[in-house]
Amino acid sequence: MQLIENIKFPFISGLTKPMTVRNTKLKRETIYWICQFAGWISITLLHFLIISSFQTLQWERIVNGFVFIIAGIGFTHFFRSVIKKRNWLTLPLGKIIPRVFLSSFVLGALIYGTVYGFSLIFDTMTKVNFTAIRPLIGILNSSGIALVWTLIYFSIHYLENYKKTEIESLIWEAAVKDYELKTLKTQLNPHFMFNAMNSIRALIEEDPENAKTALTKLSNILRYSLRMERAEKVPLEIEMETVKDYLALEKIRFEERLNYNFNIDSESARAEIPPMMIQTLVENGIKHGISKRTEGGEISISSKVDNSKLIIEIRNSGHLDEDALKSSKGFGVSNTKHRLNLLFGERASFKLFNENKETVLAKLIIPIGGE
Repeated sequence: MQLIENIKFPFISGLTKPMTVRNTKLKRETIYWICQFAGWISITLLHFLIISSFQTLQWERIVNGFVFIIAGIGFTHFFRSVIKKRNWLTLPLGKIIPRVFLSSFVLGALIYGTVYGFSLIFDTMTKVNFTAIRPLIGILNSSGIALVWTLIYFSIHYLENYKKTEIESLIWEAAVKDYELKTLKTQLNPHFMFNAMNSIRALIEEDPENAKTALTKLSNILRYSLRMERAEKVPLEIEMETVKDYLALEKIRFEERLNYNFNIDSESARAEIPPMMIQTLVENGIKHGISKRTEGGEISISSKVDNSKLIIEIRNSGHLDEDALKSSKGFGVSNTKHRLNLLFGERASFKLFNENKETVLAKLIIPIGGE
């Protein structure tokens, strides 16, 4: 059954996409024509309602109203094809505005001219209405209606294009974010492998039994790394199991020169953090702090939850050279900050500083819950 579910049918996929596009276009065209008829009929009915409140509505006006509807729909539909053909929707606002006003006036003149010409030919207008000012007023009224139609049309497409651009921007941003996270993970794993294999190599000849134990610890860490390859976040308690394996491996190499302790609050155990982040900071603490001290040192990891934020503190013996930190890429500071920023934005923070002359503190603050 699982095999059947995993089978892909490219020919069906190829047919579905064009059908979806066609259905979308048909739906848009249907909505367009509904709006066209509804809009022009509504304007005409409103005109009839206003006229009937002052005088008797004659059949001639009804006929002219029908012609007005047909002319309005016909000329605006033709104008729509002109807009598409000349790509006016892609023009900057400064070029669109004069075209909108000029086109609205032309549309108004054509619509009213059609109604007026029909009235003259078929005698559907009383003689009293044949005045010099009448055409000018009619053209202005029709132009106003055409201007409203044009503004609505351009506004709808502007909002659609803006929304489409915004969606494309979000998709692109998500793709870049995903790519960067995967790139950062591939930077982490080789760095860890190099240091771990060096540790085991040092043990093979001196202490084969401990080397076997180290290989078991390493296999646990690698299994975790592979399992979390596609995970953006993992529970703290799962991450800590890997950190314990790593420290146990390093304990074999450093012996009494390395000590470590944990103070993980039970409430914070299930809070999620980026995978391999604590392990990387612990590794840095050993490499740049404890390993450089003849007497060795201690790694201390504590966590707590405060105001819906997970606070993790990693202390290691040593002293941080701030100038070296700025110029060196081996501390993993920029990597840690970048990952936190990609996943949590400004809601997360990371600091690495000298707590005192003998201790370096790495402090993580990560929001709990949400993306």
